[in-house]
Amino acid sequence: MAIQKLTKNQSLVLDALEHAEGPLSAYTILDKLRDHGFRAPLQVYRALDKLLEFGLIHRLESMNSFVACAHPDHHHHHDHGVTAFAICEDCGQVTEMHDAGMEERLSVLAGNQHFKTEKTTIEIRGHCQNCTAE
Repeated sequence: MAIQKLTKNQSLVLDALEHAEGPLSAYTILDKLRDHGFRAPLQVYRALDKLLEFGLIHRLESMNSFVACAHPDHHHHHDHGVTAFAICEDCGQVTEMHDAGMEERLSVLAGNQHFKTEKTTIEIRGHCQNCTAE
């Protein structure tokens, strides 16, 4: 996939996610960007849809929120690969992880069921090192 030129709204949404302390919902993004001319949720959702398509952000399904991709230069992994997220229940920290072995194993499992995988996202919830040390 070629490098995409982002629109102003896409750049603003991406910047908000890159500078966030944790995952953000679309409405939180809207609130953060009101001073930049955002007025309607649709503006945010359109930008989010394109950023997802470009592999620059991820949607955390269980939280209905979004995070900037930790490896945007490797967006080709997001087309069909497995992305796992460790989500801390205490502080909300999200860590993005990729593992070729896990990806291969899940591919075999799906293939054994004659299932064609389009996207796999794994969300692991627990407690990060900082929160368990306290």
